[in-house]
Amino acid sequence: MRKPNYWNKAKSILSKKDKVMKKLISSYKDGALVTRNDVFFSLCKSIIGQQISVAAANSVFSKFEKSCKGKINAKVVSTLSTQSLKRCGLSRQKVRGIKDLAKKFINKEFNPQLIKKMNDEEAIEYLSQLRQIGRWSAEMILLFTFNRSNIWPLQDIGLLRAISNNYKKKYFPPKTFLNKLYKKFTPYCSVATWYLWRSIDDEPIQY
Repeated sequence: MRKPNYWNKAKSILSKKDKVMKKLISSYKDGALVTRNDVFFSLCKSIIGQQISVAAANSVFSKFEKSCKGKINAKVVSTLSTQSLKRCGLSRQKVRGIKDLAKKFINKEFNPQLIKKMNDEEAIEYLSQLRQIGRWSAEMILLFTFNRSNIWPLQDIGLLRAISNNYKKKYFPPKTFLNKLYKKFTPYCSVATWYLWRSIDDEPIQY
């Protein structure tokens, strides 16, 4: 898996612009944002991970992967019964979300190729038309699957916690401060987000 072509340039620009970023970037020399380049897989992972802890999400996802016999694609998922999905630990809403997703991929009602031509906001809107996919999930897809460079997911609790810790701000950090950071880090908010996440969880996250 290759890191995005903007990664090194972004690290050097962020390090110059911001003392906290400089410290984080020099503390975490290993790893980078990478992509699995599989939109269906990542959307399933995103639906499964909603509103539950990382450990719980990993446990449910590994059962889901077993049910799919290691082949997570729309065709395979569309053959799974509601019962077998529930046995993986999925709620009724998540089962409906995943079955609906498989159907839309098979019927070509949803075309991930279109996202490449969209700007971030258009892509978030397009992804949010899917059942169980809201703004946060759409941003995770743009960040991890499409490796967009300027995603600043302000609904993400981990990011907000990391900003509070690193910038000595109360939790939740004030909106004006978050906007200030957004302006400062643009067009590389995704890279800043990745390093801020690393500061609270040494295991680089992946969708």
